[in-house]
Amino acid sequence: MFIVLDGLDGSGKSTQAGLLCNSFKKDNRSYILRTHPSDDNFFGRKGRAYLMMDGKKARIAASLFYLLDVIRSIILFYWRRVDYVVFVRYLLGTAYLPDSIYKLGYLFLLKLVPKSSKMFFINTPPLVAHKRIENSRRKKEMFESFDKLQQVYLKITTITSRPEWITIDGRNSSEDIHLQIKSSLAP
Repeated sequence: MFIVLDGLDGSGKSTQAGLLCNSFKKDNRSYILRTHPSDDNFFGRKGRAYLMMDGKKARIAASLFYLLDVIRSIILFYWRRVDYVVFVRYLLGTAYLPDSIYKLGYLFLLKLVPKSSKMFFINTPPLVAHKRIENSRRKKEMFESFDKLQQVYLKITTITSRPEWITIDGRNSSEDIHLQIKSSLAP
């Protein structure tokens, strides 16, 4: 089963991925977890480095390396014979593109990459996400200011109003969100 966990920075995607993979491990199920940007390859490391910079060129470079990192993960890991493949950050990365092209970028990628019937959007309002980021990170990425979170949130909620997304309230406790995701995975 291919599972996508996506949402705003600070929404709890990585936390939920960890909880989900721990539950798979307890059930003796095999899984692959891919978080983007990844630290295990050139594209992911470059993408993360550019996320720590400011400016239009850094934003374009971060977007390009993010896309290459995701494509690399698809090529190397999507086809593996495991019970679950979990991607953290997948298609909603297109919301970080400029206003004029993010919808087109999303639709293009949606046609290009493998799809899942289990794509979860952890819907966390910008104020909640920003507080989490402030409390958990010493250095912030270029998109993690409150203003940027608000801008990206508007784009993300536009994209996730589409039928391929399962929306989960990110203001709930980690345990409640985990239970909701797990119950959605049941056959």
